[in-house]
Amino acid sequence: MNENSAPLNCLSGVRVLDLTQFEAGPSCTEALAWLGAEVVKVENPEAGEPGRSNFPGRPGADSFYFFEFNANKKSISANLKSERGLALVKELARKADVMIENMAPGTIERLGLGYDVIRAINPGIIYAQVKGFGEGSPYERNLAFDMIAQACGGTMSVTGERDGPPCKPGPSLGDTGTGMLMAISILGALYERRATGQGRRLQVAMQDAMLHYMRFPFQVQAQSGRPAGRGGGRSLAGGVAPSGIFPCAPGGPNDWIYVFARPREHWHRLLKVLGREDLIGDPRYETPAARGARMAEVDAMVADWTKRRDKHEAMRIIGAAGVPAGAVLDTMELMNEPSFTERGILQTMDHPTGPFKMPSWPVRFDGRPPKLDPAPLLGQHSAEILGEWLGMNAGDIETLRKEGVI
Repeated sequence: MNENSAPLNCLSGVRVLDLTQFEAGPSCTEALAWLGAEVVKVENPEAGEPGRSNFPGRPGADSFYFFEFNANKKSISANLKSERGLALVKELARKADVMIENMAPGTIERLGLGYDVIRAINPGIIYAQVKGFGEGSPYERNLAFDMIAQACGGTMSVTGERDGPPCKPGPSLGDTGTGMLMAISILGALYERRATGQGRRLQVAMQDAMLHYMRFPFQVQAQSGRPAGRGGGRSLAGGVAPSGIFPCAPGGPNDWIYVFARPREHWHRLLKVLGREDLIGDPRYETPAARGARMAEVDAMVADWTKRRDKHEAMRIIGAAGVPAGAVLDTMELMNEPSFTERGILQTMDHPTGPFKMPSWPVRFDGRPPKLDPAPLLGQHSAEILGEWLGMNAGDIETLRKEGVI
């Protein structure tokens, strides 16, 4: 495993003060940590951020959810309701390059850590905020989680069967998708600061972020003049065949394959796989529009072939013929696929409570993805951070512990 991953120093020397919780904010800071930033998570001394305990995990240990979104970080505990704890965080902010929070609307300001306060302490800081709804939105004071963002940001409206109710896409686009957009923006602000020395205030709303992921549906609306609808497993562009999921043997819940053969050359290749070379050049099927008009017939032709093979065999054969095709793989199949482990895309966290296998950062740098370090225990790095960032000695730190500040 070690030869398939490597510590990254792309953001070496960048200090990130992380006051985020759950997923949208932690996804962002985890991305920065993968890239080599020193990400210091500030948590309540009593229980830490809610993500540690609000989801299942090993008995007496942090949740698996926390592991997934807080790898490669450090943790310091600080009681923000005490004057000394608040002062500590302000001093850390003075030394930080980035500060990020995703608390409920108005919370960070009530704590005395709002943008104006932090900018006065550190004019060059990149101050980042993730909220559910944007400033100026009629819902800007509302709370939001991933599913709320996906409902209000449009992704649910285009997900589901054509005549069925809207569905939430399985991936957490509202949370992690928003976090990735903020991470990219932070990198841009850091790069700009090298030339200008100036900090930035960055704000992203989860609802607003979903519109970014809805660009294809918006162009569908522009074409038709109607709201983009739901298409089940089909392309939202509509009228394309074959374009969808087809059943495979032995008929389990995920024994399906997606086949998309819009261009003429892909359709001809697929006909050869299906043993229907006689239809090559037939005007009834030669264009996407013609096949769209015979969608049920085309789909039945493909399904008759796929249902006699398992999804892996079907994907190998169709893919090898030069036709886009993908088996529907579930989480267990993905976790057990050895190539992901061999390439370092899935790595095992050597956590004090036991090993935990999880997806790593997927971008490979010179052939290897970043090394996975375990999510921190609550307050694990308090002494280290207070010593290195603020120059406090062991006696000072012990006093803070006794006073319940950390």
